[in-house]
Amino acid sequence: MEITEIKKRNIRALSQEELIAFFEDNGEKKFRANQVFDWVWKKSFTSFENMSNISKPTRELLEQHFYFNKLTIDTKQISTDGTIKCGFKMYDGSIVEGVLIPTKKRMTACISSQVGCSLACSFCATGRLKRMRNLTYDEIYDQVVEINNLAKENYQKPLTNIVYMGMGEPLLNYKNTLESVKKITSDEGLGMASRRITVSTAGIAKMIIKLGDDNVKFNLALSLHATNDEARDKIMEINQQNSLGSLAEALKYYYDKTGNMVTYEYCLLDGVNDSLKEAHELVQFCQHVPSKVNLIEYNPIDDGEFDKSDSKSTERFAAYLEKNGVPANVRRSRGKDIDAACGQLANKD
Repeated sequence: MEITEIKKRNIRALSQEELIAFFEDNGEKKFRANQVFDWVWKKSFTSFENMSNISKPTRELLEQHFYFNKLTIDTKQISTDGTIKCGFKMYDGSIVEGVLIPTKKRMTACISSQVGCSLACSFCATGRLKRMRNLTYDEIYDQVVEINNLAKENYQKPLTNIVYMGMGEPLLNYKNTLESVKKITSDEGLGMASRRITVSTAGIAKMIIKLGDDNVKFNLALSLHATNDEARDKIMEINQQNSLGSLAEALKYYYDKTGNMVTYEYCLLDGVNDSLKEAHELVQFCQHVPSKVNLIEYNPIDDGEFDKSDSKSTERFAAYLEKNGVPANVRRSRGKDIDAACGQLANKD
């Protein structure tokens, strides 16, 4: 008699309903599926062997049919300011980076959504990489689990915030991004509050509209970085298909659907986008929807095409926004000495 080889599946690709159906098809009680689902997502286990309330025959059944696409920490660097950068190795050998950013008030995980990136923003090291593939939602979720473990091990505090601001464009991996948020925020998963999560996009108008249709609860940040199409075309290729006008309309739609304030990320580049003219144009753009601005310090990458704005220009720019009713926060970079700061993630040791 010929023995048919069982083709194993990634257990975390199954919904709870699919897992229940598997158990019932194999003569097991429905509640066993719920127990396993709890181990997999709420307790973040990646080994059947350690599921203590599951019988040995049932664990062996699971081993026969399923596997885990578990990522591992391949490299770890600790900055002088306490920031920790990890290189995560995926099941296929791909590497993405994630960062733990500790402050007195917050423990923030900066996580990746793609292996590489396809957007080629000229001031970003990640944009120099090719996009190899999307991350699955369990790979995104695993980054949060591992960085949360680092926060507790190194600072005795759990994560308070998550930002999808690592490698890749989250809205070009829309389904996995939203499913990962669901797993991170649901009571069956990590149970984090949606308001503690920010998804950042370089600006894809049709997907911002879809966020509105899906009535998402997390925060949205738009990497703006320029205040007119001519300037933005030069530093962000994506603007050539997603003009500021189309983004403004998409953001209005998104706000009407969700009621969520939008955050604009604006990296100040010396002599490129840091004059009072650009500050005035930014104030005008901020009138489209309730919003605030994070002014970001530019972090140099290898070719030295850009320089960061000096402190005087930065303060003048921020003061102009505040004077004209736009909340502005100057974000100081963390982890620059280990290439962990904004725009520096490029899989360099």
